Amino acid sequence: MQKEIHPKYFDKATVNCSCGNTFIVGSTKETMQIEICSACHPFYTGADKVLDTAGRVERFKARLAKKTTPKVSAKKASK
Repeated sequence: MQKEIHPKYFDKATVNCSCGNTFIVGSTKETMQIEICSACHPFYTGADKVLDTAGRVERFKARLAKKTTPKVSAKKASK
């Protein structure tokens, strides 16, 4: 195996988010600047907003509700 080809590994690399959150990870970079982290990402914070253009979400939910409700056939209903 060749020597001196691997980058230096930092056990305590600091990650700084634009929201102000800072945490420590292992990386080949000593410091990292990121734009979004798990503390400010809408998916993880629960602030995820669905943009409903032309009622698409409502139509999807209505189709899904129709599909999940059991249908009673005419033969079974008459017995």
